[in-house]
Amino acid sequence: MNYYLIAPAKSFHQSESLLTYESEESLKVGQIVEIPFGKQTAIGIITQKISQPDFATKPISKVLYDTPLPKHIVKALSWLSDYYRCPLSSVVSAILPRGITKSRRTAKTESQNTLFSPNCDNPLSDAQKRTISDLENNPANTVLLHGITGSGKTNIYIELAKHQLAAGKSVVLLVPEIALTSQLVQNFQRHFEDIILLHSEQTESVRHQLWQKALQADTPQVVIGPRSALFAPVKDLGLIIIDEAHEPAYHQDQNPKYSALRLASQMSKTVLGTATPLIADYYICDHRKAVVSLDELAIKNDKTAAIEVIDFKNRSSFTRSRMVSNQLIASIQQSLDNHQQALVFHNRRGTAPLTICDKCGWQSLCEKCLLPLVLHADKFQLRCHTCGSTYPVPTSCPECGNASIHHKGFGTKLIEEELHKLFPKAKIGRFDADTAVDQQLSKVYSEVKDGAYDILVGTQMLAKGFDFPKLSTLGVIQADAGLNLPDFSSEERTYQLLTQVIGRAKRGHQDSRIFIQTFQPEQKIIEYSTSGKYQDFYTYLLEKRQLAKLPPYTFLLKLSLVYKTEKATVANAQKLFRAIRQIIRAEELSQIFVTPPMPAFHERERSGYTWQIIIKAKARKDLVKIFDQLPKSSYLHYDFDPYTLL
Repeated sequence: MNYYLIAPAKSFHQSESLLTYESEESLKVGQIVEIPFGKQTAIGIITQKISQPDFATKPISKVLYDTPLPKHIVKALSWLSDYYRCPLSSVVSAILPRGITKSRRTAKTESQNTLFSPNCDNPLSDAQKRTISDLENNPANTVLLHGITGSGKTNIYIELAKHQLAAGKSVVLLVPEIALTSQLVQNFQRHFEDIILLHSEQTESVRHQLWQKALQADTPQVVIGPRSALFAPVKDLGLIIIDEAHEPAYHQDQNPKYSALRLASQMSKTVLGTATPLIADYYICDHRKAVVSLDELAIKNDKTAAIEVIDFKNRSSFTRSRMVSNQLIASIQQSLDNHQQALVFHNRRGTAPLTICDKCGWQSLCEKCLLPLVLHADKFQLRCHTCGSTYPVPTSCPECGNASIHHKGFGTKLIEEELHKLFPKAKIGRFDADTAVDQQLSKVYSEVKDGAYDILVGTQMLAKGFDFPKLSTLGVIQADAGLNLPDFSSEERTYQLLTQVIGRAKRGHQDSRIFIQTFQPEQKIIEYSTSGKYQDFYTYLLEKRQLAKLPPYTFLLKLSLVYKTEKATVANAQKLFRAIRQIIRAEELSQIFVTPPMPAFHERERSGYTWQIIIKAKARKDLVKIFDQLPKSSYLHYDFDPYTLL
């Protein structure tokens, strides 16, 4: 008889996270099995073969796959659970595809690739060739590729992948979201015949079939997908490439909560590619001599990109429109006259973010979240962008009866309306989360690229990875919109967004004009974004982080308590705070910084009221020591290494 430790996909109320089962058949670590689990059955992964225990064991019911999961996946199973203190069952559920017990044939149609060209060239500049050599020869397990926008990072990814496949190794390419990086995917599809492509629009059946294909393949594979693509069970994983590595999409917000960047570094050699690296990532890689810089455009030419910062407070620049400056209007007209494109960026969708009574000050708030409702004039409704609830637009104030209700601020829908008035003959395309599925940028990108649209309006969807060769005018409506958020990452996120969107007009296709409208033209982040000087931005923010005891100088643990009533939330948050202080004293921990209980940014949501406590520590093990001694309950939510405190 053989005995095995198995990690089940169902949770159980015991201190052990692994269960012991027996089998007459000799099995391998990593095999997926079906096991008796109380009165039910569960799916599990074999993690270890052990000697006969001193207690009775139940037999494994069924072996689902003869092929075991590769070693790097089994390693990720235990590492994720331990590092992020999340239940092993939730990790198993994340690793295995849904519907794994169903019998399905391996997908073939998904892997067929009409773009593949066997003789497709991948011309590389001397700078790109040096970069590839530096990346491959760097001894660090995780290397940061800091390449400016337009430097040809995709070509570098393709060449790295070719080298790995030639050596018999598989490659995983992570992207923030397939729909936002369709151009990168298409470039890969020209060079690789049999890509396993994962995305959110696939059905459970298709995803399961593709997972089976990866598990059972005898040859090295190329997998492209979002963070969950890390769990594609390819053999002999040689390299993980993470494109746009600064994106928040690489952080999983539901259990198991984890950073795909940290997980990747435990699974294989990893390349983090981005024009705007996260401060903490750059700091770590720089200290390990694992930063490779690429600051040359892939297309060398004499094209210029003139940047003008426009003060929103100077109303003489806004005589034709309250939101679009005279300078930007003139430049858009020039682009239209030259049969070129203009892009207008504003990272706020809807028509107006604030509905208010000008007499008593009443403000329209979501009944569930107590957050301001956003006007969507096209559907004439107010909408909560947190929970999705909709409300009718009031014709009078519900508090004082005043008929003068004002909608203040502006979003992409209002900007689109304004541009239609200013340029009635132009074809305008709006691209944001409200855009119909069949009109999203990933669906009509080829039309946009060919110039079918004169003016593009949108949110961050327009800022990521897309190449617009006809673009000659770029306008950022309110560059400082995200700077007022009370979060340590707000400046970093604003810099990244501005740099990325400015990069759409600095790819060297033609001369371009860029207009940055802001209420804070003197703000350092505006200066660094427009100058393109990452090192100045990095030094500036690093000094602020050190003073505030924030990453990379400390590790963070965010504790959130959620109860139905505000009274219960406050009382339990204070109780938790006292427990934390007591643990710190008892363990004699030093260099621990604990914030008093405070309401969360989104204090009230469907689930109730949320208060939070932030713990900062010089050593991450101290955070773990504190957390392990805290009383656990369903009311307590926790997040190690959060990318935001909102």
